[in-house]
Amino acid sequence: MMKHEILGFLKDIGVDNRFISLWNGFIFINNLKFSRFSRRREELFLARFADCQVIRSKVFQKMSIRASRVLSKSLSPGKIVSIDKSNNCANLALYMILEPYTRKYGIRIIRCDEMEAAKDCEADMMASALTLDREVQNIVYQMFHGLKIQSTLSNTRSGGLEIIYPLINIPESWIELWADRYNLTCSKPTLEAVSKDFLNFFDQFVPEVRENMLKSALYVVED
Repeated sequence: MMKHEILGFLKDIGVDNRFISLWNGFIFINNLKFSRFSRRREELFLARFADCQVIRSKVFQKMSIRASRVLSKSLSPGKIVSIDKSNNCANLALYMILEPYTRKYGIRIIRCDEMEAAKDCEADMMASALTLDREVQNIVYQMFHGLKIQSTLSNTRSGGLEIIYPLINIPESWIELWADRYNLTCSKPTLEAVSKDFLNFFDQFVPEVRENMLKSALYVVED
């Protein structure tokens, strides 16, 4: 009921709630311009819902914008989308980024573990929390071990469900910065040490090294 009241009040004061993420009393603005969530509207909102917190996080807005480029092409209106149950920061970011699409596209989000999603979870598609760093780590591992380069992104189905990758263009560091800044309760799985050191070294000399490695790997796979 509280969520319904919050969303209704935001709409009444002129905020477009398709561009905010609502979670546990936090409102994260994912597009300041399109949400029309001005400081004056924030004052009106907090006068009514004093226990809530409005967050104008630039890094979260960047994450949402990058994810939207994937979601606009891969997400279908009215679908039931499963996400993993585990409480790591990437999964939390995934949920927060998808939450406005319950209003934009009328999707429903459910939590399943990987096996449930493949067998018993009543979903239409599965949203993976695979980040840019995780996929590039996979590519680096294959390179170092003389394996054929294969992208996780080529896995488009699992157990009959379509898989989408909303976080694939989002660096792990953005998610960790966001989680630390707002003291969000989530775990941070560590990257494989050799791959992490390799990427951190080249990050000093090559702009957007992760993004470029992913592009190159996809080019090789497609070719």
